[in-house]
Amino acid sequence: MQTNPRLNIRQVTWANPVGADLRAAQQAELDTRFGNSEHEPGPAPSEADTAVFVVAYEKCSGQPLGCGGLRILDAETAEIKRLYVVPYARGSGVASSILAALEAQAHSHGFSVITAEAGSAQSDGRSFYESAGFAAVPNFGPYVGVSHSQCYSKPIDSRSASHTAMA
Repeated sequence: MQTNPRLNIRQVTWANPVGADLRAAQQAELDTRFGNSEHEPGPAPSEADTAVFVVAYEKCSGQPLGCGGLRILDAETAEIKRLYVVPYARGSGVASSILAALEAQAHSHGFSVITAEAGSAQSDGRSFYESAGFAAVPNFGPYVGVSHSQCYSKPIDSRSASHTAMA
């Protein structure tokens, strides 16, 4: 699962306190960006519907730098949820490494498609998914009819998962 020699990416439980703190920081940032806390259509992800959750730690300091998870949508599809990198580590490859780890985990869990969503206040998220090979798709599930949402999808197989890991 390692894609960046400066990071340790560890699979943890949803209840892991470090992961919970990172998710809380992400939600606080989104609350500020959107101007309210009503920015997530549908139910929030939980331990029950999350197949994998990872935390990225900086090797030299042990500091947690980011996190991300895979929400199970159906037997073939997982959605990237709570992909977050602390502000001071952005632009250093942490998000790409987390995404690569999640794609590899999705493939190993038998998923053939991963999806993602980014809101209108997340132009950085939209650019990130597009540069990672995701294609814009019609809004799905709880995002249908939500004007501030943009949904993405990417087929994965052993070749695409390993390609992302090497990028």
